Amino acid sequence: MKKTGFMISASLALLAAAPAHASPVTGTDALREWNLIVLGDLSSSSEVEGRTFVGGDLTGTSSSYQISTPATSTTGQAGLTVVGNVTGGIKNLNNGSGALVGGNVESGFNLNGAAQTVKVGGTISNTNINQNSVQSGLATSDPGFASSLATQGTVLAGSMKQLSTNLSGLAANSDMVISGNRATFNASPDANGLAVFSISAADLDKVGEIAFNLNGADTAIVNVSGSAVSLNDNFLGGTANLGEHVIWNFGDAQSLDLTNSWGGSLLAPWADATTANYIQGSAVFGNLTQNGEMHLGTYTGGYTPPIDPPTGNSSGGTPVPEAPGWTLFLLGIAGVLLGRRLIRKTA
Repeated sequence: MKKTGFMISASLALLAAAPAHASPVTGTDALREWNLIVLGDLSSSSEVEGRTFVGGDLTGTSSSYQISTPATSTTGQAGLTVVGNVTGGIKNLNNGSGALVGGNVESGFNLNGAAQTVKVGGTISNTNINQNSVQSGLATSDPGFASSLATQGTVLAGSMKQLSTNLSGLAANSDMVISGNRATFNASPDANGLAVFSISAADLDKVGEIAFNLNGADTAIVNVSGSAVSLNDNFLGGTANLGEHVIWNFGDAQSLDLTNSWGGSLLAPWADATTANYIQGSAVFGNLTQNGEMHLGTYTGGYTPPIDPPTGNSSGGTPVPEAPGWTLFLLGIAGVLLGRRLIRKTA
């Protein structure tokens, strides 16, 4: 009990020392906050309409962030958050998005529109400050800054994998009918407004058209099994409004290749992905080469998975510790490291 109490106390100390914006966001709340979440590295030559989180490095040619106006962040997230370094072509920050970067910004930022706040752990180059607030060297002057970003990245990765595992364990309650080249998803929501479908990546690859009938469902989960995923379907009726209520869960995917526009939020936390067209909804990847846009229409459904994970994992995704314990454990470790750093400074 004493060890547990110390870890929790240390975790609270870490959060108190960190900026308010760095409080970890987990589960479906993350899908509501960010338009694009990449747990590892993002190489981009495209744009994101909403907010973006990158757990590793941001590279690639020139790319643009928060080019539209997403719903106000409930936890104070910046338009662009990068735990590692920002390199390659210059990055465009729009509509007052602001940025948090744990490492260095070598590419530089174009700060467009309303005044922005940019905070960088290391150095920043090729950026005209003008009316904006740009702070660098925070890894030295404010040790809690970089560590809080790293904690958010680690906690977020564990949480997204746990969410995918939990969703994979849900029993299907709705019918999907394949007729010729078309797959029609007819939602039969339960009393809580939840509809669950199941399909293999191989069967999804065989069809060329998708029709979705939500039938009043608050949230529709489509569990897709298979380690290699190719998304090249057309959506009958368009992609609008699907991202807010549909979550495509690729719990097995190690690779994902998207060539057509896609409707619905997309959860593939283990996948190395490439996109060549837009996604309308929230999206989570392990690593991403982004050549297609991310459009707003982020998840707004009310579904929150139960605290206890399912006993089985129908899609075979790698299980991880349940989210609350996982979060406390990681925060505890970070708190211990911070405590040791403070002890060394005062010794």
